[in-house]
Amino acid sequence: MISYLSAIGTANPSHRLPQAQIGEFMAQALQFDEAATRKLRALYRMSGIEHRYTVLPDYGRPNGDFTFFPNTPDLEPFPSVGARMQAYRREALPLAAEAAESCLSQTPEIPASSLTHLISVSCTGMYAPGLDIELVHRLGLPSNVQRTCVNFMGCYAAFNALKLADAICRADTDARVLVVCTELCTLHFQKHHEEDHLVSNALFGDGAAAALVLGRPSGTRPHLALEAFHCGLEPDGHADMAWHVNDFGFEMTLSSYVPKLIQRGIRQLTDDLLRRLPVKLPNIKHFAIHPGGRRILETIEQELNLTRADNAPAYKVLREYGNMSSATVLYVLRELLSGFTAADAGAPVLSFAFGPGLTLEAMLLRVVS
Repeated sequence: MISYLSAIGTANPSHRLPQAQIGEFMAQALQFDEAATRKLRALYRMSGIEHRYTVLPDYGRPNGDFTFFPNTPDLEPFPSVGARMQAYRREALPLAAEAAESCLSQTPEIPASSLTHLISVSCTGMYAPGLDIELVHRLGLPSNVQRTCVNFMGCYAAFNALKLADAICRADTDARVLVVCTELCTLHFQKHHEEDHLVSNALFGDGAAAALVLGRPSGTRPHLALEAFHCGLEPDGHADMAWHVNDFGFEMTLSSYVPKLIQRGIRQLTDDLLRRLPVKLPNIKHFAIHPGGRRILETIEQELNLTRADNAPAYKVLREYGNMSSATVLYVLRELLSGFTAADAGAPVLSFAFGPGLTLEAMLLRVVS
């Protein structure tokens, strides 16, 4: 038995902002002097990001025209967790539904009413009755669709959702599982001056991605067979990538040491995944690597002897969207899936994602036409 990733749809908010413009907002919000502003601009230029999407238009407006943040020089009183969760509840459903509808439009032979399972994923907002139930009503899913929520696992959470979808489909070849990742990272901007927070503010954007996983292939388009998964932990990175709920939003810790931790663990992670499979790393030509940041991509290339061209889909997603937490790796897989033809049948695809822990996830897929 095996499961198949059949289609991927994505959606972004309407506010698409240049990276440099967001940097200027940050410098003003943090009340930086000229020297600190120059350093911040350099950080944003070197990020590998050209644009990011956000549900908050304030990032592209001058102080005085804000609608979410206070129109004060220091943005006080700073928005509380409650205010941010109200914005999440208002903005998450339309974005998630758009991604899901985009996904399902690629498989007209599979109506929404025939789906058996829904897995919703997010680490940037929660409420109950939640996004999963609202998606059931919005998409016209059966009221008895089996729902599971994967919350607060960070950038690697899509892997956990795909693992669950894979297990469901291997147990029942008639299963039709919709995975929906919805992340509104920009709701959680923090005003701290520490480097970890400056880096986080420079990377994250908003987006949603939906994937349809089936127990058997459907239609004539290329699919991705989900062949194997492997998870690793680098305990030394426990404090270097973390995600905490505090009084004024969810606070991300993302230290500059993370690429070194990934470098230390990525080869072992790859070897552990492939050891039990008839695939060797030199035979893999397609990669879907979560673009957690430019340095992370470069570190993996160096450690696994990849070229920048091997990593082109990840760089494209990073450049055009930034890091959208759990949704991001599905954007990279979408880039690959949209370009496959019958000539790619049988080709292996190696995918990675990373998150708090420090958790390192690996997945091997294979092109099926």
